[in-house]
Amino acid sequence: MIKMIGVVILFFIIILGSPDVLMASEGVHRKGVEVSFPPKLESYQDGHLSSISEILIHRIHADPLNLVVTLLFLCAIFHTFLACKFTKLAHKIEEQHKVKRINKKNTVQYTGDVVEEVSFLSEIFYFFGEVEVIFGLWVIPVFWVIAFKYGMDNSITYFTHINYTEPLFVVVIMTLAATRPIIKLSEKILNQIARVGKSSPASMWFTVLTVGPVLGSLITEPAAMTISALILAKQFYARKPSIKLAYATIGLLFVNISVGGTISHFAAPPVLMVAEKWDWGFTFMISNFGYKALMGIVIANLSYYFVFRSEFKKLAELKISVNSKLLIKWDMREDPVPLGVTVVHIFFMIWTVYFAHYPPLFVAGFLCFLGFARATEHHQNRTDLKPALLVGFFLAGLVVHGGLQEWWISPILGNLSVIHLMVGSTILSAFNDNASITFLSSLVPNLTDSMKYAVVAGAVSGGGLTLIANAPNPAGQSILQKFFPQGVSPLGIFASALVPTIIMGLIFMLI
Repeated sequence: MIKMIGVVILFFIIILGSPDVLMASEGVHRKGVEVSFPPKLESYQDGHLSSISEILIHRIHADPLNLVVTLLFLCAIFHTFLACKFTKLAHKIEEQHKVKRINKKNTVQYTGDVVEEVSFLSEIFYFFGEVEVIFGLWVIPVFWVIAFKYGMDNSITYFTHINYTEPLFVVVIMTLAATRPIIKLSEKILNQIARVGKSSPASMWFTVLTVGPVLGSLITEPAAMTISALILAKQFYARKPSIKLAYATIGLLFVNISVGGTISHFAAPPVLMVAEKWDWGFTFMISNFGYKALMGIVIANLSYYFVFRSEFKKLAELKISVNSKLLIKWDMREDPVPLGVTVVHIFFMIWTVYFAHYPPLFVAGFLCFLGFARATEHHQNRTDLKPALLVGFFLAGLVVHGGLQEWWISPILGNLSVIHLMVGSTILSAFNDNASITFLSSLVPNLTDSMKYAVVAGAVSGGGLTLIANAPNPAGQSILQKFFPQGVSPLGIFASALVPTIIMGLIFMLI
């Protein structure tokens, strides 16, 4: 890792240290024209080039910073695969530090209270192992390389003109969806449905993974992810399933949430990015995507159920310990939530969803909610903002990086056939937020209706392959990661999500 970082830094020095770059960093204008970053696509004037490789090479020569920011983005992706390694190293250093502290305590005469020391190095590595902070960390060098080449004003302009509405919305809706009244209500509804299967672990598992994602079309995908993950944590993961079933479940959850929001035109981020511009309404979505998504969800869930059916029988014999450290506080309380409190929570959810595109309004509503939660805290679980804020930080970093990848994503999408476009969109979603993929496709001129369908179908199908593929995924990972002793492995997510991704892709492609 250290060698890789050294090579990257050396590369930046070579690229950014060229005379042309140094002149630009001092505010010099190229040929009398002020430059900014990222450049508009038409500024490349490469319409005469036909092959993708020629276009990409031309754009790198036109502005080497394109390659630099993409390499930083790739470093952030690579860092996510190393997150578990950082966590293991931090734990090892922490244990070594404890041993040293105990030995010191046994050999030195202490008077008064002993101050518990913390290993600074272990805390740093724990921080580097937090998946939610990775993309935000790699935004820091992005800011400075843009400032170095084009000046501080241009860097500030880029960062301040980005639309951060989605990260803000996810923070608010995730916090609201995780409240005790909403979770209790959702749990009651899902329990009633699961009674068809005698409320067994398998029945509850199937219900949450089927109904939860479909609810995403009404209450938005981040809210559906939060509710589904919290209920799975209590009803399923607390029974300590095998690591294979644990990964299979989180992979299904990610894929199902990604496609489950396509019944409506306002709930799934990749659909939301293009719905207005392409005139896709509720009728269009349900007739072209919705019923196919539901069919794919049921088939994928049934497939995984039959693979793990013997383990589900064993889980049914286990009892969940109410004292489990893995459960959150509201799990251990049986007192009912008053109907009035639940109704007010539902109102705040509706307010937030309805004004999802207007941060001043949904943030104002959120502040009112915090006041209400304080006044009714005897019916609430503790409002924990940390998970939601970390997820928001993750998404904000992803938005910053994603906005700088248009130079290579756009020509790739614009030069593919319908089938290749769908496959390419699915693959690209694994390396970038699928909402960014559909947004960039909306900038490509002369897309046919079939091409528009293909890029969105591919983007939502690939939304579960990686943590960064779909905006709600970090929320689910944040809630469920405590059930994975070694941390949630990106390769584990990819492997477990691959089969349902293929199922969804085939259904969207063939039906």
